[in-house]
Amino acid sequence: MKHSDSMFDNIEKNTNVKQEDIMKLVQSLQGADFQDEKTVRKVIRDVGALAGKSVSARKEDELVKAVMNNDIPLDLASLSKWFQSSR
Repeated sequence: MKHSDSMFDNIEKNTNVKQEDIMKLVQSLQGADFQDEKTVRKVIRDVGALAGKSVSARKEDELVKAVMNNDIPLDLASLSKWFQSSR
């Protein structure tokens, strides 16, 4: 088993999201314009649907603003804290 296969196995086990669904999402994001609000909102909704989570209008607005302002931390620890504080 390749390292990437075990990574996807872990994701599937922890989230119930299938590898092929993740790959479809990744492919749809290639070349996406993250400065276009309509695109950002679609991505947020797609990720929420894939994860089986609803995103409130307020949360969606906060996420759109953060993405478009490049205000999302890139390291995992900061990202985790950011999501915890923005609930």
